[in-house]
Amino acid sequence: MNTDRYLAHSSEVRLFERAFHQHLPVMLTGPTGCGKTRFVEHMGRALGREVVTISCHDDLTSSDLVGRFMVTGGDVIWTDGPLTRAVKTGAICYLDEVVEARHDSLAILHSLTDHRRTLYLDRADETVLAPADFMLVCSYNPAYRSSLKELKPSFRQRFVTLGMDYLPPDREAEVITAESGVEVATAHRLVGCATTIRQADQAFHFEPPSTRVLVAAARLVAAGVDELEAAQVCILAPLSSDGAIHDGLREIAAAHLSPTATHIQSTN
Repeated sequence: MNTDRYLAHSSEVRLFERAFHQHLPVMLTGPTGCGKTRFVEHMGRALGREVVTISCHDDLTSSDLVGRFMVTGGDVIWTDGPLTRAVKTGAICYLDEVVEARHDSLAILHSLTDHRRTLYLDRADETVLAPADFMLVCSYNPAYRSSLKELKPSFRQRFVTLGMDYLPPDREAEVITAESGVEVATAHRLVGCATTIRQADQAFHFEPPSTRVLVAAARLVAAGVDELEAAQVCILAPLSSDGAIHDGLREIAAAHLSPTATHIQSTN
């Protein structure tokens, strides 16, 4: 099984490379689980850069990003945060689901996303100029953000925005087969199930099943679990706790999946 593989959706690899060499920050948008994080990891390997990932959340402060003074051995010393370390080492700093962060925390990024490419550490009285191989990358899912959590247009316009989506069914099935070991036919059935659910997600107001959960279901199938049962625990159960909706989703799954199948792909 190959878990490092990345299949391009469109021209995102070429555009990301161009942005990197032109010292431009990148914003990745797309549904949850469509491969944004996998793509950043892939580009880190392709460009020979470390990827420093920061998972954004409501309580993330600017100090969590840049650093703070800490008491160590009776002395008060400055300790760099992950953003500062990434700038200093010329890494790719990846802020995952940046829309979840507080707006005041994101203000620290402004000077890194324009011509200055500089991080100002006011508390440490230090100015850090980003080296040429530093890159700032953010991601979020615009379709499912809360109305109370919007990225300001002035912030979004600081980035080159690359829209991403789920792979076409044949290619998504290829990923699932490569990462789980199931037969191609099984992967296609799982993708067909997910595609039908994704087409209905706006009516039911839940986040659609990701490629990630399809891989998880396929791995259970590869371990001998019935396809429908694997879909139940990996795909359907996390989507909704509403009984009527869940029954509808199970009907969709039953229409696509085989209750018994030969699961393990031949290694010959």
